[in-house]
Amino acid sequence: MARFSLLVVDDEPDLLGLLKRSLEPDLDCTVTTADSGKAALSLFSENSFDLVLLDMKMPEMDGMELLELIRRARPEQTVVMMTAYGDIDTAVSAMRNGAYDFITKPFDHDALLLRLDKALERSALIRENVRLRTGTRTPHEFCGLVGKSPAMQQVFATIQMVAATDLTVLITGESGTGKDLAARAVHALSSRKDKRFVAINCPTVPEQILESELFGYKKGAFTHATRDTNGLFQEAHEGSIFLDEIGDVSPGIQTKLLRVIQEKEIKPLGDTRTVKVDVRIIASTNRDLEQRIREGAFREDFFYRLNVLPIMLPPLRERPGDVPLIASYLLEKHCRKLNRPGKTLSPELLESITALQWKGNVRELENAIVQGILFSKGDVIRPEDIAVDASGPYRSRAHFDPIPMDLPYREAKEAMLQRFNAEYIGHLLSETDGNVTRAAAKCGLERQSLQQVMRRYGITAEDYRK
Repeated sequence: MARFSLLVVDDEPDLLGLLKRSLEPDLDCTVTTADSGKAALSLFSENSFDLVLLDMKMPEMDGMELLELIRRARPEQTVVMMTAYGDIDTAVSAMRNGAYDFITKPFDHDALLLRLDKALERSALIRENVRLRTGTRTPHEFCGLVGKSPAMQQVFATIQMVAATDLTVLITGESGTGKDLAARAVHALSSRKDKRFVAINCPTVPEQILESELFGYKKGAFTHATRDTNGLFQEAHEGSIFLDEIGDVSPGIQTKLLRVIQEKEIKPLGDTRTVKVDVRIIASTNRDLEQRIREGAFREDFFYRLNVLPIMLPPLRERPGDVPLIASYLLEKHCRKLNRPGKTLSPELLESITALQWKGNVRELENAIVQGILFSKGDVIRPEDIAVDASGPYRSRAHFDPIPMDLPYREAKEAMLQRFNAEYIGHLLSETDGNVTRAAAKCGLERQSLQQVMRRYGITAEDYRK
């Protein structure tokens, strides 16, 4: 079962077909198309969509009129507008009327995927807010984090306490422990929950670009700066911004972020004036920041400004009793997502995975469960289905097992893609010591495109850094 549902509205049949073919596999979504505003309204009234991708200019009913009707029916609906390059002012007007974002035609496919991915993150957050308000949680599950151990119960209590304030939060923990989920939980439980949650993985953005991404820039600030552009802090105004892996940013960026915390203002590149912003900062790191301070790589004053309300996520090896619980939660989640009948984990498998030292923590365990679902023959997943061995580290079956030819086509394709990306991108990151920018250059992809593939297949650059 696809994770998201999209409604694409455009009066060009060829474009509708192209978007359906390209977006469904790349965004793990189901795309429904409409060739007119009237047809779109009919579909919208009978179905729920995570995202509406809407063309601005159409005969009979244009995009602005349709946007108004959609927003009137469902105020929280996420809508992204498509518009011609020369019609930017109209697109900005659409955003003032409730559109989440816009993209200009003709658009680059990778750029479109990135914009839609961000929009779908918003939709997922809205769904999570609804779920929290209605109280529909599974036992021992808290905003996507799972655990009954005292350590995790303390984490849940801390998140609730922190969310009730408006202070800066620093989330620490090893790679794969769920720092992003904790950040989203803080936002979803806070008074800012109905505003934007903007996330950026700091080390994946080159330093010379990160500043403009965060603070925006004025027209003429640098080559190709053809118009004024808001940064992520302005996009997150009145909401929250999540600075993932803050321990890897340069001292220069740290200085500018310190000013944001202290003065509640930013200075776009090329501007002589500052801009006031009302943003809650949530940061995370898997680094020992106190050690980084001793090495001269992290500002001490910035650390103390960040570390007002700390949340520490424990690794799996410190809470082995949670492993079977998390595994069962992930099993149910991914059986549903992959449209597979319900499966169970054998007692032998539960014993094996509990004894393992999961270097990649929950993210690595999740990859193992997904592969178990794909490779198991019956309704019980056994140790041989994910090749666990309590005497050594977990090894993905993708490294040594053939693809079962009795799988349905889409699942066999997904298993092959998982294997290819794990091996190919893993090799690139090993060669570049986890440097995503260099890895992208070696394989001929844009950095953001490689980052998107890594995110989809659970590949983390930190795992390859010495």
